Amino acid sequence: MNLEIVLIAMIAALLIPIYVAWKTDDTWQKMLAFGSASSKSAIMILVISVLRDDWMIGVVAAIMLSVGNAGFMLLAHILRRLNEA
Repeated sequence: MNLEIVLIAMIAALLIPIYVAWKTDDTWQKMLAFGSASSKSAIMILVISVLRDDWMIGVVAAIMLSVGNAGFMLLAHILRRLNEA
């Protein structure tokens, strides 16, 4: 019951970067907001894996946390540098 409340709070926190990405026109801010949403969703998947006691889901979430945002943030940095040039 306690972890379900944490999961609901995480879903509410996930809506904040989605709202920021929807309101802004700056590409860099949108990329950062989507990167933040990606991290939050991976943490939510980890919580779900604990609730279900399924370690395979947890492994996928750990891979998402360690590898997923690195490429996304690299792409955001390249786009920012292209806009400066």
